[in-house]
Amino acid sequence: MQTKLKIAVQKSGRLLEDSLQILKECGIKVEEGKDSLKVQASNFPMEVFYLRNSDIPHYVYDGIADAAILGENTVMETQRDLDMILPLGFSRCRLSVAVPKGAPYTGLQWLQGKKIATSYPNSLQDFLSKNNLQADIHEISGSVEIAPNIGLADAICDLVSSGNTLFMNNLEEKEVVLKSEAWLVASKNRSREADELLDQLVFRLKSVLAARNNKYLLMNAPTEALEDLIRILPGMKSPTVMPLAEPGWNSVHTVISEDRFWEIIGQLKDHGAQGILIIPIEKMIL
Repeated sequence: MQTKLKIAVQKSGRLLEDSLQILKECGIKVEEGKDSLKVQASNFPMEVFYLRNSDIPHYVYDGIADAAILGENTVMETQRDLDMILPLGFSRCRLSVAVPKGAPYTGLQWLQGKKIATSYPNSLQDFLSKNNLQADIHEISGSVEIAPNIGLADAICDLVSSGNTLFMNNLEEKEVVLKSEAWLVASKNRSREADELLDQLVFRLKSVLAARNNKYLLMNAPTEALEDLIRILPGMKSPTVMPLAEPGWNSVHTVISEDRFWEIIGQLKDHGAQGILIIPIEKMIL
């Protein structure tokens, strides 16, 4: 019987969508498990468990699942000893302390003795302890942001992404407790066979992530400016240079970080580069 990598994902929500998408980009097709706890993946020996987000760390810790795609904030909150394998670059957010607009907040000491509502009591307590603060923590599941408005708390500690929910509830973000993104995590009790499959998955994920973060650049460059243009390019090793049919011109090909491109576009144009193209990369093996 073939060994399968057992991986847990969130049963619903944005993290699920992004998890299935990155697996798809790895060549692993998984059906959404709306009515199923477990489904088989295509093109890779994998079983996918659809679980409640808060339950996933326990399943992985106990070895029921070999690995999971999970928010770093959830791992920190449940305080389970898991292997943090690979950051995945999506579902970025932060766990922050927010107070009502107009509150006389003067810094961390303002939190001393206050009532703080949160769904992340362990993370909040760690933050308070590190800053030598004591507060009355009220644990709430869901709709934490309404707590100050109904007199339940002086402040909240909750996940923040865009900040729109805080704005709508007349709250202001004041302190970042921790930053989070999706991670591939794994059980320390996984089998050797599962570990080998996990290595294969990590290889695919790294290829996809490298492709997402880099773009293929093509441009036409005058021969007399070629050396200067190559010095400007922050690409991988040496770019490919091919002469064009028109004398004195070359086609330059390289791979660069998309973010870096906007820093250097002006320099490239100033040195005579023309016909600059940026093309997405589907996979990138480093």
